[in-house]
Amino acid sequence: MTRGIVVGGMLVRDGRLLAARRTAPAHTAGMWEFPGGKAEPGEDERDALVRELREELGVGVRPLARVPGEWPLTGPYVLRIWTAELLDGTPRCLQDHDALRWVTPAEARALTWLAPDRPALAWAAAHL
Repeated sequence: MTRGIVVGGMLVRDGRLLAARRTAPAHTAGMWEFPGGKAEPGEDERDALVRELREELGVGVRPLARVPGEWPLTGPYVLRIWTAELLDGTPRCLQDHDALRWVTPAEARALTWLAPDRPALAWAAAHL
């Protein structure tokens, strides 16, 4: 069975991470994540991340490196998170989110994160 890929972007600026609060679906509303979305069939993960963050946040990014590991999601999907550099634009909530925050890894621990994003947050605390 082929697993679908969901990419998440760990945007880093001045030692802070961009956290995005979800609005839907209902069971994830109000929880925090690294923004991103599903890669289209045959789409490179880096290209998917660039597209998704342009659609969701209105920004241009450059994917840097994939955080080690992948985490299961609902259905046939896995989450892969990439560190990324903000190239242009100011992140804003265009879809799927109602709040954005730049937080240090220590401050991020006070937020309620989606379970699949938590291992990447732990990695960030140790490596950024």
